[in-house]
Amino acid sequence: MKKIIIAIDGFSSCGKSTMAKDLAKAIGYIYIDSGAMYRAVTLYCIEHHLFEADGKIKEDILKHELQNIRIQFQTDPESKRSVTYLNGTNVEERIRMLDVSSLVSPIAALGFVREALVRQQQEMGKRKGIVMDGRDIGTTVFPNAELKIFVTASPEIRAKRRFDELKAKGQTVNLEEIKQNIEQRDHIDQTRTVSPLQRANDAILLDNSHLTIEEQRNWLIKQYQKAANA
Repeated sequence: MKKIIIAIDGFSSCGKSTMAKDLAKAIGYIYIDSGAMYRAVTLYCIEHHLFEADGKIKEDILKHELQNIRIQFQTDPESKRSVTYLNGTNVEERIRMLDVSSLVSPIAALGFVREALVRQQQEMGKRKGIVMDGRDIGTTVFPNAELKIFVTASPEIRAKRRFDELKAKGQTVNLEEIKQNIEQRDHIDQTRTVSPLQRANDAILLDNSHLTIEEQRNWLIKQYQKAANA
């Protein structure tokens, strides 16, 4: 069975990261969370005050600061899961909080940020045997990936999933606010000039609105086996 690149794209809060992590673990591949990379840049901007009071990004400073932003993924020895590090610090939990979520799309829409991170992602994929999820993996980062999957679900279901996830972590959250954030991110992601969110022509559509985790896992394994044996 040959090693391949698996690209998983789709809307926010569809569970892309969870499914990609589970798939990578099941088949012994390396998991790379491209969305976490943009979230890490966003967190850096928050911590270094690169957002104006009106939300505008200090782009000139960020361009210069990109050289000081080091993003790495390490496997947790106990959970065997990929963990995001920003300049040597574990930020896996911090980058999932709502303040980062609400600001990540404008950061990801910046051409110079995407170019820098896409170069890093393509370097990570040279040896193949990876699963990467994001917004433009199958269209921009790995247009020749052997397996491309595009994930969607209704905004209401995605908002409820995100609400439950954040509430379980002890955060005080509002369901309607989360839904508005998701819809705003959808609009920004789909209409941005650089690498907009769109389904690649050869991507397999997965609507997981009403699938169980087990049904989704079995479906993914079948798609992987087909592509790796092709």
